Amino acid sequence: MGGNLGCHRSIPRDPTDLSCGKRKFSAACNFSNILVNHERLNINTATEEELMTLPGVNRSVAQNIVEYRDCIGGFKKVEDLALVSGVGATKLEAIKLEICVSSRTNSSQHSPSSLRRDVEHQPCTGININTATAAQLMSIRGLTEKIVGNIVAYRAEYGPFRSIEDLVRVSHVNSSLLDKIRFQVYVERSRAPSTNTNGGLTGTTKSQPSPTSFSLKSDDLDLPPGGPAQIISGRPNVDPPLGLRDGKPAVRLATWSLQGCSCEKANNPGVREVVCMTLLENEIKILAVQDLVEREALDKFCVELNQGTLASVRTWKWPRGVWKSIVSEKPTGRSSKGESYSGFLWDSSSGIDLKDAVVLDHPVVNGNGNHAHPQLYLAHFLVSQSELSQNQIQTLVILGHFGSSPQSSEFDVLRKEKLCPLVLSSQFTNISTRCPQGTLCLDNIWISRSLKKIYSGHCMVVREGLTNPWIPDNWSWGGVASDHCPVVAEFYINLSSKEMSRPAMAAVDRDMMPKHER
Repeated sequence: MGGNLGCHRSIPRDPTDLSCGKRKFSAACNFSNILVNHERLNINTATEEELMTLPGVNRSVAQNIVEYRDCIGGFKKVEDLALVSGVGATKLEAIKLEICVSSRTNSSQHSPSSLRRDVEHQPCTGININTATAAQLMSIRGLTEKIVGNIVAYRAEYGPFRSIEDLVRVSHVNSSLLDKIRFQVYVERSRAPSTNTNGGLTGTTKSQPSPTSFSLKSDDLDLPPGGPAQIISGRPNVDPPLGLRDGKPAVRLATWSLQGCSCEKANNPGVREVVCMTLLENEIKILAVQDLVEREALDKFCVELNQGTLASVRTWKWPRGVWKSIVSEKPTGRSSKGESYSGFLWDSSSGIDLKDAVVLDHPVVNGNGNHAHPQLYLAHFLVSQSELSQNQIQTLVILGHFGSSPQSSEFDVLRKEKLCPLVLSSQFTNISTRCPQGTLCLDNIWISRSLKKIYSGHCMVVREGLTNPWIPDNWSWGGVASDHCPVVAEFYINLSSKEMSRPAMAAVDRDMMPKHER
């Protein structure tokens, strides 16, 4: 064993550090031949025993590394080691100076561009959870007979899984177990969208294989370091957009808190695809956005919708529209990353145009003399040339991240103004890969009495298509674009004077401070 350890540089970068006695050696024993060899440990060829000489790597973690390596055909980058169960960011940071990545025949490290090209030719390894029999699933280390039965039953009821992350929806499968079996399985087909989240807007989607989330041949994409083993994105195929409800023209208005959206986040191709394709697939024509930590971030989505650099956006079968955006000049709220802004995206080709927008000053100031957050971002839109006049100011929508259930007493002020919420407190609007169905009602759309005349009665919380393989999920991949779901409401437009006395619509973006931040 001592001879094999010669490839591992487990000594101080400065040999004189030996005298101070503060160095914690990663090797279990101290061999003299190690002291003259400065090579790093190649994690693509190292044995379990050699991997165990790394700090914090025990037999179980070493086995996980070997199994994951065999499953994916070898690590492409040192950072990929963080995706192995039992390693993570902290342990990787402690050992990354002692390891390297090279193939069995070539010592050069793969570049991100070569990774993108090579993925096309990498066969799927492991067990396809969509086609495997119960006996085959039992061969997966970590699965019991009961869990296998739950997987088969879930698959029979809801159809094929769309991604590996969907396994957490199966009873007795948690994130810890998923990390353990992730490298033993793969998904080949996309899963049909669930039927309990469309809130009345049914019959708009059906399960179909989806295009890749972006061109594999493009070297210009701003891809996260490391990256997932597979880069195929599962998008639902949708029916042609009609823009009608009961034979009448209708427009869909939505709100979405993008959870600390910076330019870096908006540049992630997975996030861009989720946001843009969600707008197109759900026929959303006006989107109120909250929690932008950089004003320029919203423009990234606007450019993508208009130019279509991602394959899924570029190959959209129907017109993408002509999109415009606006972001508040002043901060309207606070997030975990500091001050945040609100904004709007809208499709001007659908007869929608912005008249004006302004941040309403908060009447309360803090001890520094600054306005308290949150503040209202008020926008007046022209919808099908129906201009909002002064005596129609009550025709409004208040929408955004409210941070509380609509039953909360803090919204009594809205109820006194005869506004009503469209999303019930029993309908959750948050989402995560660990809890896809959510647990809280944080986002909402409140409409005035006059808008009830043009409200089509259809409102939904969008849950499908919100994950992407290129969105980080802690130290894994396939995360959600935001921990908030888009909330969509539908309104009639161009009705006769007998049907509606106030034809236009004003949208107010409301980003209320969650209770724990007040």
